[in-house]
Amino acid sequence: MRIRKTVTIIFAASLFVSCGGSREGKATRHVIPCGTYADVEQYFRYTAGCRMIVSGHRGGNAPGFPENAIETFEYTLSYIESFFEIDPQMTKDSVIVLMHDETIDRTTTGTGKVADYTFDELQQFNLVDRWGNTTPFKIPSAENVIRWSQGKTILNFDKKSVTRDVLIPLVKKCGAENVIYTVHNAGDALFCYRIDNHAHFSAWIKDMDALREYDETGIPWSHFIAYVESATMNPDNQALYDALHERGVRCMIALSPSHDRLPSSEARIAKYREEIAKKPDIIETDYPVEFAGLYRLDKQKIIITD
Repeated sequence: MRIRKTVTIIFAASLFVSCGGSREGKATRHVIPCGTYADVEQYFRYTAGCRMIVSGHRGGNAPGFPENAIETFEYTLSYIESFFEIDPQMTKDSVIVLMHDETIDRTTTGTGKVADYTFDELQQFNLVDRWGNTTPFKIPSAENVIRWSQGKTILNFDKKSVTRDVLIPLVKKCGAENVIYTVHNAGDALFCYRIDNHAHFSAWIKDMDALREYDETGIPWSHFIAYVESATMNPDNQALYDALHERGVRCMIALSPSHDRLPSSEARIAKYREEIAKKPDIIETDYPVEFAGLYRLDKQKIIITD
């Protein structure tokens, strides 16, 4: 039998702080201009000297705030501007929910496969944070998350068991223009684009061969950001970064396989400062809140703070 610790979450104005500043202070929600496809393209467009963007992997984590939860997204936006990579799974009654794993064992008080429960049945369980704390929060439906996000932030749906010919119609039903899709190759992107020619992508582009394959799809490069590294910016790949930048495409690194696994906030933050100094265009991290106050912008230049 699993034993979970229970935490009480108190929402107060003291949680809210200004983006890029200290972790104390103002009652502010940091929102991204994302009402239209044009807004999303403008936000992600690479230009020389453009500011760094942070993405919350699985929606981010913090003590008392579990992954893939609206409450965690709200908490993150109280500290820092961020978009969110999230994970869709399908219930027994064909409701798309947010859940990284095919089972609920790791992230809830329940056990078993998502697909073996109806959405209503899943609501008997509570979400659990990364440290084993039971929270008051419930598994959200993708539709509720999409509707919540509009006018606030951009959602990046990872590729899971929910097929894109099911997910994309849900996004269109919601009238959401603030959603992008992770694709692993040019064929994935083209499949989505044929369903919806407004679709935008976080694309795995890790070498020049992949870049050429995306070129051949004919999908406008304004529809892309590029996931280029799963650790750190690699000087050996500078030609790839330059080619993407010439196309107006930002390069994203993901720290979940590396620095995010360090055991303490202090150790992680030391490594985050090193990555910021290398000037990636986008950093995806399990701990977006820990980036609050690590850098500020001064005439489009990133200044690393002490």
